[in-house]
Amino acid sequence: MHDRSPGGMRCPECSKPPTNVRSGAGASSARRTAYATYALIAINVVVFIAELGAGGGATSGQLVQDGGIFGPAINDGDWYRIVTGGFLHAGPLHLLFNMYVLYVAGTLLEPGIGTPRFLAIYFISLLSGSFGALLLDPNSLTVGASGAIFGLMAAVLVVARGRGIEGLATQFGFFIVLNLVLTVSIPNISIGGHLGGLIGGAFAALIVLGFERLGSARVGIGFEAGTLLMLAVGAGWAAMIAAGSA
Repeated sequence: MHDRSPGGMRCPECSKPPTNVRSGAGASSARRTAYATYALIAINVVVFIAELGAGGGATSGQLVQDGGIFGPAINDGDWYRIVTGGFLHAGPLHLLFNMYVLYVAGTLLEPGIGTPRFLAIYFISLLSGSFGALLLDPNSLTVGASGAIFGLMAAVLVVARGRGIEGLATQFGFFIVLNLVLTVSIPNISIGGHLGGLIGGAFAALIVLGFERLGSARVGIGFEAGTLLMLAVGAGWAAMIAAGSA
């Protein structure tokens, strides 16, 4: 369902055989491994095991009650819920689907843009998903990595299109549409969380592409990192404000 290369998502010109062989940092950068993707999957699985160990059902367990996205609790000072809610899941199928998409999108995106940018997009998407969930339904308890996952799908689409990998962009575009249809068709799914993550991930990916095209010679890495940090803070702040409407 996707195109791969040893270095993740690369433009067609970048995939041509090199004219010379290099060693050192330049060569190792082309074989980057998706360590953060694997770490995020492991964290989500460990947290789900902890959910089961804490007792209660997937939607009524103590960890879900204490860490899920819930407007009144966030408004009372439990601000951490806008992050922790993105690492909790309502059941094994919920976890399995999210982790599968995280693996597919992450192993494409992270090697292609680098781990720091990948993590920035992931957490911006997660916080944007929390904002969307709270904006549309602040009084419902919401859990799941779906906001971050939708953001990663959007980022793959944006980066693939920006680098001229149209086949991959088309495949993920179709996958996103299919999941949006499921989002509005199946009861008890956070429409706001999915849409918020999708928009946040797309916007973050556009920022990454913009700085990538400007090049490090013209714009410092610190400026790019600062811009992504401000976007993450803005998404988190918006979620806190949305929680106040509960």
